[in-house]
Amino acid sequence: MTRPDPRKSAALSAALSGAVDLGALKARADAARQRAATPPPAAGGPAAEGPSPWVLDVTEATFQSVVERSLEVPVVVELTASWSPEAGQLSPILEKAARAAGGAWLLARVDLDVSPRVGQVFGVQSVPTVVAVAAGQPVDAFAGPLPEAEFTKWINRLLDALRDRLPGIRAAEANRGAAGEPVAEPEDERFTAAEDAFERGDFAAAEAAYEAILATEPGNADAKAALAQVRFTARAESLSPDAVAKADANPDDLDAQLAAADVELATQDVEAAFKRLIDTVRRVYGDDRDRVREHLVGLFELFPADDQRVSAARRSLASALY
Repeated sequence: MTRPDPRKSAALSAALSGAVDLGALKARADAARQRAATPPPAAGGPAAEGPSPWVLDVTEATFQSVVERSLEVPVVVELTASWSPEAGQLSPILEKAARAAGGAWLLARVDLDVSPRVGQVFGVQSVPTVVAVAAGQPVDAFAGPLPEAEFTKWINRLLDALRDRLPGIRAAEANRGAAGEPVAEPEDERFTAAEDAFERGDFAAAEAAYEAILATEPGNADAKAALAQVRFTARAESLSPDAVAKADANPDDLDAQLAAADVELATQDVEAAFKRLIDTVRRVYGDDRDRVREHLVGLFELFPADDQRVSAARRSLASALY
């Protein structure tokens, strides 16, 4: 089984895990633990058929799974609300199409009354809004109800455009049987346990699980990338929203600079975070320089190696060091 690369989803998932209000990170993690025992209700009313693996109900706490799945097949995110009659018209159309596709794409429903931050990240202006996510990034969208025939054209164009980029589309189409469901690939139980701990907000358990994988497979790139993300998210829980102001007022305080860079990254000001640490590298020496460099390299691990911001920052870091 090919596992998704958590670095490719860092930019979107970071925004959804607390970019708007860092002070609420802990509260949302606690709420996620309470919700774990009770799945959220489906928006748009109950489905006429039984549960389908291709139709997901998603909250802020579980949106990371959408980003990860989008690295293999497109995920159509339905941003909806139970009070919207237009959403009630569109939802059955999307569910029917998702079931018929048999895994070539997934439908992820987000009730904005329950998870308003997801709507904020996507800039939702009206309900329903539908956003297609592929390879961790929004690639297409529409707002308002859409007739079934028009949605079919829309999703088919999307699949045609992405079929050569996302391997799961062809695999699902090839494996689709008479029942319309492809054969499920086996999960790696070690990763499943780590991911479950992360979604519960138990970052210590998630970190330990990924470290255990790396103890036996030191070269496992997926575990390394996931471990970096877990460690960053755990640090983000304790960050103060005024960390940037404190760092700016105390440029010689190394701890303040590291914390401020984490806040800037969590709030999607990626270039500012990188620049802050590179500027700090230029001002310090010895063990302090090594500490800042290691922290910056750890932030690099949250992104794909070919991310242009990371490439530029690596060049600037090399210049600062040598």
